[in-house]
Amino acid sequence: MEWNSWGPGTLDGGFRPAARAVAKVPASTGTVLEDTGTGFTGAVLRVEKSGGVHLVVLEDRRGRTKSFPLGFGFLVDGDPVEVVPPFPAGTPGSPGTASGAAGRKPARTASGSLRVENARARTARASRIWVEGLHDAELVEKVWGEDLRLEGIVVEPLHGVDDLAGAITEFSPGPQRRLGILVDHLVTGSKEERIAAEAMKVPGARGNVLIVGHPYVDVWQVIKPAVLGIGAWPVVPRGQDWKTGILAGLGWPHRTKEDVGLGWKRLLAQVRTYADLEPALLGRVEEVIDFLTATVD
Repeated sequence: MEWNSWGPGTLDGGFRPAARAVAKVPASTGTVLEDTGTGFTGAVLRVEKSGGVHLVVLEDRRGRTKSFPLGFGFLVDGDPVEVVPPFPAGTPGSPGTASGAAGRKPARTASGSLRVENARARTARASRIWVEGLHDAELVEKVWGEDLRLEGIVVEPLHGVDDLAGAITEFSPGPQRRLGILVDHLVTGSKEERIAAEAMKVPGARGNVLIVGHPYVDVWQVIKPAVLGIGAWPVVPRGQDWKTGILAGLGWPHRTKEDVGLGWKRLLAQVRTYADLEPALLGRVEEVIDFLTATVD
């Protein structure tokens, strides 16, 4: 069965994301980092990608190695830092190159991929990425948009998955017309799990449709709380509208649809790169992109 579950500036209103105050340190070979969660200290051996997640591999003085996701949670000489991918050799701003890169785009995209300079957007493929709603689409576009344009992949919001089987039937998937679908709250025993299972029974779905999902109630929660300068997302009482409850818990306007829309814009504005999102999301989006761009024999 071709679907999988995901495993579990200053904001207006006074929120100051503390994580934004720390220095960005490239994961260059030999840089000594301390992981604040485990206390493990070691020199950077390399940066690699596993399951769509960018990892930095550290080696301590005894020769032991451990891997950690890039981002926050590290110390350099006792000071908190954000560890980011290393600059490619010869990149403006990297060690040993002349300055003067002001105004140039960084060498990597927001998803952490190496930027392909002077590349033109590819003509759109017939294959598509479907997401549940507009907010999901905007988040994927902000982080992976540059990569998706290079690959010619279009992201489309479904505005709900209640009739996912019907939507797939109408799309008529095939080897040259694939679908990658990202579903909210796709966990064992959920309504979404049953919908996904039924959708995969549609003729042509097997091998041409990939359904993945995350455990969160809404895509808002894939933004790391630290990005907002808070320890955790507010808890919404049962029976209360989730987005309204989140905004109320943050102390933001929440009574109208316009309040909800503006609240999302404020949240999205804090997302700069993949490091601002939960690792579970990163792997699944990368999996979908790989699925849609794979060569079909």
